[in-house]
Formats: sequence, structure tokens, C-alpha cells
Amino acid sequence: AVVSTQSTGVAMYQCEIQATAEVLGRVYGVLAKRHGRVLSEELKEGSGTFLIAAVLPVAESLGFAEEIRKKTSGFAMPQLVFSHWETLQEDPFWVPTTEEELAHFGELGDSGNIAHDYMMAARKRKGLSTDEQIVVSGEKQRTLKKNK
Repeated sequence: AVVSTQSTGVAMYQCEIQATAEVLGRVYGVLAKRHGRVLSEELKEGSGTFLIAAVLPVAESLGFAEEIRKKTSGFAMPQLVFSHWETLQEDPFWVPTTEEELAHFGELGDSGNIAHDYMMAARKRKGLSTDEQIVVSGEKQRTLKKNK
């Protein structure tokens, strides 16, 4: 029997960030929040600034430069250039089945599944159906006219 696993391709930016030593922690925080990976970090001789090389998913890059400047008070400057495509090893359709998986990931298993999040964002952007609930509580109803 042939077992087929689903995978998701993600476009990646090469990100070069110039930052001072005081704001390195904040730079790493923003990169981690947006699923970026630091490749290297080196100190520029005589200037006291660090040159950080990282990769960042294109899907996570919207507003990245603004956020990194805001978090570092303008002491870090990013530059993004398309680099390559990467395959995520996560199955976007994976659902937990064993008791251990249910305890760890929850009933839906969608917490932390980046491939599923990227897939749902693309489907929503293209106007396709998603597994998002539009009506959460169907019993509640708001009336606009005043009761007298």
C-alpha cells in the first residue's frame, strides 16, 4: 500500500538585520514570533553593530519591518530578499488520534500546526471554504427595534 503524506511549500525570505547589542533580544523575539530562523550573527568590527542573517516565511513578513523597528525603537534595520522555497514537514490535515496526542494537542490538534494555518489563510484569501465557524452561538439574537 502506498502511503501519501500531505506537505506544504512555503516561500522564504533571506533576512539581513543590522542591530545594536542592546536590542538583540528584541530582534530574536520578533523573529521567533514570526517563525524565523537565525542562520548567523556576527559583530561588525569597530562599529558595535551586529549583522544577523535569518530566513523568514513570506507569509509571516507582512508588517515585519515596521514591528522590528517599533520593538527596537529604530535601532534595528531589516532587509528582506526572496531566497527559496521550503517544504514544511507537517501534515496540514493531521488530526490527533491516540490519547497521548489528544492530551498534548487538544481535540482538534490545530494548535501549533503551522502548515494548517498557512493553508487556511491562503484558502480564506482566495475566497475558498475554510473550517472557520461563522456563527459561534446560534441561540443569541440581537434585535434592533426597541421593546415598548
